[in-house]
Amino acid sequence: MGIVHEPHHDGSPLYVSHAAPRLGDHVRVRVRIPSDFGPIDIVRTRSNPNHEPRFTVASPVARVEGWDWWEAEIEVENLTHGYRFLFTLADGSSCWLNATGFHTIETLDSEDFKILAHPAPPEWAKASVMYQVFPDRFARSADAAGRVLPAWAEQAKWSDPVTHVGPHTATQFYGGDLKGIEQHLDHLERLGVTMLYLTPVFPAQSNHRYDALSFDEVDPMLGGDAALISLVEAAHARGLTVIGDLTSNHSGDAHEWFTASHLTPGTPESAFYYWLDAEQRDYASWLGVPSLPKFNWNSPELRARFIEGPDSIVAKWLKPPYSLDGWRIDVANMTGRHLTDDLNAEVRGIIRRTMIDINPDTILLGESTNDATSDFQGDAWHGAMTYANFTRPVWGWLSTKDRESSYFGLPFGTIPSYSGEQVFAAHRQFAHGFPWRVQLSTMNALDTHDTPRFLTHAIDGAQPVAVGLSMTMPGIPVVFAGDEFGLVGDDGEHSRTPMPWSEVDAAAPTIDLYSDLVHLRTGHPALNGGGMRWLHVGREVLVFIRETAEESILVIAARGAYDTSLPAYAFAGIPRSLYGTATVERGGAGIRLWGSGPSFSAFALPGVALPDFAATGTARELKP
Repeated sequence: MGIVHEPHHDGSPLYVSHAAPRLGDHVRVRVRIPSDFGPIDIVRTRSNPNHEPRFTVASPVARVEGWDWWEAEIEVENLTHGYRFLFTLADGSSCWLNATGFHTIETLDSEDFKILAHPAPPEWAKASVMYQVFPDRFARSADAAGRVLPAWAEQAKWSDPVTHVGPHTATQFYGGDLKGIEQHLDHLERLGVTMLYLTPVFPAQSNHRYDALSFDEVDPMLGGDAALISLVEAAHARGLTVIGDLTSNHSGDAHEWFTASHLTPGTPESAFYYWLDAEQRDYASWLGVPSLPKFNWNSPELRARFIEGPDSIVAKWLKPPYSLDGWRIDVANMTGRHLTDDLNAEVRGIIRRTMIDINPDTILLGESTNDATSDFQGDAWHGAMTYANFTRPVWGWLSTKDRESSYFGLPFGTIPSYSGEQVFAAHRQFAHGFPWRVQLSTMNALDTHDTPRFLTHAIDGAQPVAVGLSMTMPGIPVVFAGDEFGLVGDDGEHSRTPMPWSEVDAAAPTIDLYSDLVHLRTGHPALNGGGMRWLHVGREVLVFIRETAEESILVIAARGAYDTSLPAYAFAGIPRSLYGTATVERGGAGIRLWGSGPSFSAFALPGVALPDFAATGTARELKP
């Protein structure tokens, strides 16, 4: 698939002069066009501020290694400012370039590239590698032995198999705690991850704790507030950020707000939920599950207590002494939505404004399991915890086809079979609906606590390919604790396996695989915010390059054997192998890539040398 022959633009610093402008600022944008594309008369940008088209004319600024670069100026007139490129060819025809690629017909506004004037995410986000921990199953400190089990919990030994079917799935209790996590921070350092994501730590009536009975304290079974303070301080001392998990869509039915209002009309907390009768007996809940009553965000008092202002729950845990570095919001896609109500934008906006007031250097991630693009346009959520743009396409390419799986929220059935071309098409369709800045903060998860484990259904040898893709594509790579031990699980409940710490030595090869690929990610600027350009897409192989002015990284991910050629201008320089066994050879006729699969390879290349962006006015003329 000859993607390399098309013009290219993305939101990285090679192409956009300022990633975080304010309204009224002028931003310069560049597009690169292969020299053999054919004669072009005019290159224009087409914006759509206030839904009224506006054009600016680009000028050629450089000719570098077989590419012509053009530059234009855009005034940022909306907080989310869309734009595309229009090419007028010498024969009078026109073609377009937008976030979904190259087109010969006029394109949709929703598919434009986007510049954001909303407050920017923290700078550290784009260079993060996330490690997700389910506290009950990570590690159990000696302190856990002296704690009295809550009435709902059924004690399990650390070696007991996980109950993942039936009424006991949520009550099986292994007793992992926060001190246990702190005692294993050396393991996180060995892997090289940079961000620790904790699923909920608030008291609840389940092992997953998404049915909180209070947001004002850390569950004593985890060690209480002091244990969280100690863990965050220890993580920060090692250079790790730590984010928590909030349920903005619902509480538990034992929550103090719910018990104060259930069957008790007229209480202040009555307005916090959706009641279905005057007696406040029946109520709306998450997917009809009665233990998870749904919040009604029309309530100003709920907003004040939970998400708005310095005394809110959102603010409390970001401030010292707790000092969390951000939030992952559970069921973000359903938050504020019920029948005729759609308060999602209001709620997410309030959460982010509160976070900015307390500590602007914090991250806000939202769960949205399918097409997340409509909610994730940079106004509040910095990135999505979603599966459509990365997880499902990669599973479709690298999984066996003879096993049944719930497949991440889709109906129970056989995992689909994808070609490399379909992986590319699915990724582009879902990921490129996000502004570039949101792509960089969206999670690239092979699996999570809500899904089967990737390795359960993977073809032989696929793990390095899948992990390598998560580490090298734009976004925040995710390691769900236990993946590095080679754990498997048939569904979300089954994947919540206690960490097998006694098997560290036996798991060393897999742990080292993860460590090598995590350090590949963190050790190269091009993989932490650099642009992304697809070079070749075939049934058995995906080839792309991440680029900055300082360096470029060539990536080859293969499911099977491949032997493909690229034009000489696909990239400059002689590749230096960083990982894997692929062969890349430059000759007079172009570039040849070949190897076997499954395999993952990465190569270092020179950066892209360009003149500085023009400060104002017309860009410089084309330089040979």
